[in-house]
Amino acid sequence: MQELRKFALYFRPYKTHLAVGILCILASVLTGLYIPKLVGQAVDELRGNVTWAILTRLALTILGVSLVSGIFLFLQRRIIINMSRHVEYDLRRDFYAHLQRMPLSFFQANRIGDLMARATNDLAAVRQLAGPMIMYTLQTVFVVVFILPLMLRISVRLTLLLFVTMPLVSLTVKYFGQQVHARFEKIQEFFSQISARAQENFTGVRVVRAYAQEGAEIAVFNSLNREYAERNLSLVRIEAMMRPLLQFLIGLGYVLILWYGGSLAVRGSISVGQFTEFSLYLTRLIWPLIALGYVVNLYQRGTASLKRMNAIFATEPAIKDEPGVRGQPQIKGRIEFRDLHFRYGESLPEVLRGIDLTIEAGQTVAFVGRTGTGKSTLMNLISRLLDPPPGAVFADGVDVRDYPLEQLRSAVGYVPQETFLFSDALAENIAFGVERAERAEVEWAAEIAGLSGDVRGFPEGFDTLVGERGITLSGGQKQRTAIARAVMRQPRILILDDALSSVDTYTEEKILAQLRGVMRERTSLIVSHRVSTVRDADLICVLDEGHIVERGTHDELLARGGEYAALYERQLLEEELAAS
Repeated sequence: MQELRKFALYFRPYKTHLAVGILCILASVLTGLYIPKLVGQAVDELRGNVTWAILTRLALTILGVSLVSGIFLFLQRRIIINMSRHVEYDLRRDFYAHLQRMPLSFFQANRIGDLMARATNDLAAVRQLAGPMIMYTLQTVFVVVFILPLMLRISVRLTLLLFVTMPLVSLTVKYFGQQVHARFEKIQEFFSQISARAQENFTGVRVVRAYAQEGAEIAVFNSLNREYAERNLSLVRIEAMMRPLLQFLIGLGYVLILWYGGSLAVRGSISVGQFTEFSLYLTRLIWPLIALGYVVNLYQRGTASLKRMNAIFATEPAIKDEPGVRGQPQIKGRIEFRDLHFRYGESLPEVLRGIDLTIEAGQTVAFVGRTGTGKSTLMNLISRLLDPPPGAVFADGVDVRDYPLEQLRSAVGYVPQETFLFSDALAENIAFGVERAERAEVEWAAEIAGLSGDVRGFPEGFDTLVGERGITLSGGQKQRTAIARAVMRQPRILILDDALSSVDTYTEEKILAQLRGVMRERTSLIVSHRVSTVRDADLICVLDEGHIVERGTHDELLARGGEYAALYERQLLEEELAAS
């Protein structure tokens, strides 16, 4: 019920629509229930002296009432169903916005296919709660509330016969409703597995083909698909049993009414017109009772899906603006790490230990070291892609946790190790995150990143579609596009996290030469495994096992003969071997 109370908040902006829709349902039911009374009167009048005038008057009256009832039926469907689409829009908007606020760790713990299933399949089931379920539930309630007094007015004993089968109808609805809820919830969970499997295979299609695993993956998917179909068929069997059983029980009640009501009409206890009127009321009552099974089905499906969506909504963003946070002066680029210790979990070992470092605004600092020494983790802490401990990371003397996330991240241009491009034009990828970007600015950023020559060879230039995840570009082209995207923002802090690993040394030198002019105007942090990339930095820090073991310029570190010098000599040897 708590989940439904939260869901009910989405109806607040549309309470007027809901109220008008309910009034239309009420008007449609009331006008519809007037028709059996008119037909009953007509039957009794036909037993006397009937004239064409009387027949015409009765026929036109019934036709007019039916038309009015139909108009209200049309309005109720249009208003209620339209409202449900607006609620669906709001819910999808909030769900997407909530996912956007989730940290990287959330997407590492939750499969993308599962999240997509909740955002599509589950959301569609929840929409049924806001539209058809409300409409059919209110129709059923109004019909039962208003029709029973009319039936009691005709014959109390005849009406009481209805309650012979009503308890059986209630038990049937309750039992099958519980079965539908349990099975549908499991089906939705399994659908998430199928979505996740498909998403992973489409994303990793190159690996699948490189290892010739198409047949194996098709077999695995077919197995999952078969089980999904079997689970759905088990639900279909339950639903297929529920509706005929309801119709049988309702039909049984109808037979009792016809048998006993006919005898009352023969004895003259009620008129033939009254018996006809009662029979038409019973006919009107049958559809809502059958719809009750459909409503229960919608309710069980919707609440099962709502439970899955609320599980995501209940997950609070681990990285968010602190309470009372307010805007700070514009960031200039001075960065400090003060006795920084960081681990990914309380039970996990420290990734960074005792990092103390001050980087002045406009300075270029490089970080080198073996894989797994914490270089990328250190970069991610600056823009709070990972949340640092309080009092450990500062920008311009202010704890990064005291900056609004939007202000902090807008000051950072970040090129991660794993380049991600969107399925869009090349120009749109470069201008990502920049409002109203001019084509001249896009071309400038591409020139700085050493991408202009490649673009001139593309058939549509900057309007070339790069494909999903940049699949139509080479690794080097993707990295240079990511560099152009970071430069395009003209950030105060520029982070290049192994951003030149996919280009050759000649292209690297060319890009670095063009970047130097940009880096002089801002704080630049470079992570690399290549000494050639970092040799011109103002300061080079060597990380090992989570802490800085050496720091200095290129020449100072070579003269010291430590870890950096060993790395330099090793790379020189590799180059000589490659040249020979």
